[in-house]
Amino acid sequence: MAEPMTLTIDGRLVTAAPGQTVLQAAMDAGIYIPYLCYYPGMEPHGACRMCVVEIEMGGRKTVQTACTVPAGADMVVETCTPEIIALRREILDLLISEHPHGCLTCHRIELCGPQDVCLRHVAVTDRCTVCPKNERCELKDTVRSMELDLRTLLTYHRRGLSIHTDDPFYDRDYNLCIVCTRCVRVCAEVRFNDVLAAVDRSGVALVGTSRGGSLLDAGCEFCGACVDVCPTGALVERDYKWDKPERQVVTICTNCPVGCQVVMDVDRQGRVVRSAGDLAGGANRGQRCFKGKFGYDYPNHESRLKYPMIRSEGTLRRTTWEQALDAVSEGLGRYAPDERAVIASPRGTNEDAYVAQKLARVALGTNNVDSALNLAPSLREGLTPALTYPAATNSIWDLERAGCVLIVSGNPTEEQNVLAVPVKKAARQGAKIVVIDPRETELTRYAAVWLRPKPGTEVALLGGIARAILDEALEDKEFVAERCSGLDDLKQALWAFDLAWISRECGVSTEEISAAARAYAGNGPAATLYGADTGSRAERRDLVACVLNLALLTGNIGREGGGVYPLFPGANTQGANDMGCAPGLLPGHRSGGSEAHRAEMAQVWGSPVPQAEGTGIEAMLGAMKDGSIKAALMMADGVNPTVDGLGDVAAALAKTDFLVVSAAFESELTETADVVLPAATYAEQTGTMTNLERRVQLLRPCWAARDEERTGWETLAAIGRHMGVRGFDYPDASAVFEEVRTAVPAYTGLSYDRLEQGGVQWPCVAESDPCSGVLYASSGPDSRGIPFQPLALRAAAQRRDAELPFILAPGRVLHQPDREVEVARKDRLNYLERREIVELHPEDAAELGIGEGDEVTVAGPTLTHDIVGTVRVSSPQRGLVAITRLFGTVASEMQDSAIPDTSPGISGLSLCRVRLAKVPAGAGAAKD
Repeated sequence: MAEPMTLTIDGRLVTAAPGQTVLQAAMDAGIYIPYLCYYPGMEPHGACRMCVVEIEMGGRKTVQTACTVPAGADMVVETCTPEIIALRREILDLLISEHPHGCLTCHRIELCGPQDVCLRHVAVTDRCTVCPKNERCELKDTVRSMELDLRTLLTYHRRGLSIHTDDPFYDRDYNLCIVCTRCVRVCAEVRFNDVLAAVDRSGVALVGTSRGGSLLDAGCEFCGACVDVCPTGALVERDYKWDKPERQVVTICTNCPVGCQVVMDVDRQGRVVRSAGDLAGGANRGQRCFKGKFGYDYPNHESRLKYPMIRSEGTLRRTTWEQALDAVSEGLGRYAPDERAVIASPRGTNEDAYVAQKLARVALGTNNVDSALNLAPSLREGLTPALTYPAATNSIWDLERAGCVLIVSGNPTEEQNVLAVPVKKAARQGAKIVVIDPRETELTRYAAVWLRPKPGTEVALLGGIARAILDEALEDKEFVAERCSGLDDLKQALWAFDLAWISRECGVSTEEISAAARAYAGNGPAATLYGADTGSRAERRDLVACVLNLALLTGNIGREGGGVYPLFPGANTQGANDMGCAPGLLPGHRSGGSEAHRAEMAQVWGSPVPQAEGTGIEAMLGAMKDGSIKAALMMADGVNPTVDGLGDVAAALAKTDFLVVSAAFESELTETADVVLPAATYAEQTGTMTNLERRVQLLRPCWAARDEERTGWETLAAIGRHMGVRGFDYPDASAVFEEVRTAVPAYTGLSYDRLEQGGVQWPCVAESDPCSGVLYASSGPDSRGIPFQPLALRAAAQRRDAELPFILAPGRVLHQPDREVEVARKDRLNYLERREIVELHPEDAAELGIGEGDEVTVAGPTLTHDIVGTVRVSSPQRGLVAITRLFGTVASEMQDSAIPDTSPGISGLSLCRVRLAKVPAGAGAAKD
């Protein structure tokens, strides 16, 4: 490893790390060098030239840009000689000649207010005080640091460009653009989307879309990275555009399991007015997704629930917390333990989840407790037979080191967006991407191998890849011999099925299976991201077993750039499981069926633990519908009334005899509730959350609750106290976490003080334990004798249904250059319009009497509306219908949504049963 080096900057000895530029070394040493085009995480560019410095090395002096020159040993750097300062001022003169600078160079700027009349008669559009980036403008800061004045010789030439306000979420005013190309470079180098580009307009270099006129058809994923890096007011969020922050709060996004660390701008009215990714965030490194960037402001909404309500004569009426708790205690107390259930919020903190399961078990005597979006618990629980911990083995950004990434039945570019960024980076660096999914998703565009099996045969296909690896002797023999057990049993299971049989069952050729095996086993470290979007529920444990077997065969457990990553929904689903907020689990992933584990928790709680198995969220809702669960307590923040994978949650809750809902807004979930309790949002909470890479992070409040809202743990603990149960007297969230440290061994070494310094990945059994990025990397007891998992390959393709004979595989991508799309304007906003393509298998088309180019209607009970499209006879499987839409439609739907909290309602890409009907010729069906 290269050693740090020493150089001299402005007479000071400065230590630079290998690979650092002069600018980075100076910044680390607290030495200011002005810059406009540089930004952390992007390649050196040197476009603005503001960071010019004088460098002496080997007896030769040169003037160079500090952002592009690597720091060198014994280098002498001068940053503020008279010559350098004069040169920077000339460069800055050139820059501001194409940017309104009347206010930038005015000596009265410190005294000027928004309503003041300008003594120099500067046009109102040229004034900093009416720019949305005022006081947040880096150009303004740079001009001030250079002390430019009114004597600048160059006149500002206004470009006269129209402002783009027609695309979702943010405005683009290229009159204010200084062409630093930060936005272009962050899109290309960090997000790997290439949506923006430098363009030439009448001989003037500007920024525009690289393809298409609108962001919608150019392939924008609306992550907002370009907005975050823009140094001027050229790119600005539309909502709260003119609002200035009074303070900033570093906290955690609660919209998905990546757990991005974010900086929230809070204005003087106490509203969250802006969200930006935090460059110091270990999980996201400054990146966000569209949900986190533009779906953050629901805590500000005027329709927030502010006080408790009790249903009286069919109407919810305001009441006090004391009366509400009386009603909850009396209502829940009427039912037997197995007739009661507790559902925790998917956005709830670890403290919320811990108190939820404790209330269920200690106060209500039931194991009917789960997190609302714990839809596929086997994705994590299936890891425990082979591995110690039911969680991802590696860190998110470890994926950029992968030589191959296998994605099975998941859509991380939308559901866990930032997780896909290092995958795209790995692909740009030459990694092979292998996708197993009948749907077309964004990562299929990066795939070297895209396998589209019959839905329900993913397990057999993964088994086939393992068989091909063994057939071609591609396994890591040394790793298997030293660290694994049970290889002979795995071979025996695989030898019972040849690739030809697997090919027939899956509908994937043997050549494609072998190509996937070679890509996975032959390109260095391989990581697997696996979900439950397309396979059957019955096959999920076998799916996890196959994923583990592949990773073990190729030595990708305990290896940087390798590992396995379960793709689950819910912002804190991992944390809820760590807390034991799931049926069959006690805190720390202890088995609820073990008498010893129940005795351990009884010791912590001072109360017995029920022995009943309990039911998970899917079974709970079914039990509510059939009447066996009669009373329920639901923490509803972040829960959509109709959830992909669960169906109509509101209808199931309505079947209960007694329902308590804690929520931030009224919705279908509160319509039938007997008691409604006002819930705090992320903006009013202190607590911890655990993301999909096991990183425990602090959620910090933006303000204190203003009315009678309470956090989840406060509400649950109050119910416990009201029911006369000991152990619920927590003064604050940190007191709950102290009990968590006692109950969850992997969290013992964590504390609020430690987490203040940044997130830490468990396991941390002692305060001295480091952040655990890669599990099972050592040769300790957790990494020896890792067993291959039992495997039984079988035909599991979903059977044809007479009434709904087809399975729809809905896909979504950012851009399809081979397809025509029209950008239509409605109410001054852009929307995408195009005829959708319906992929149909040739045999299905012949059976239905449908030909290439015919129009068909796709209908089904779970579709919100019928889909009309043009047939393309190209589906790889009989009975499989595929439609791929553009992501821009999701952005438009989110923009137009009247629901205050938009993120939970964004539609996923679940497979569903449908029927097809040919549209009669001349019917003139409208575009979908």
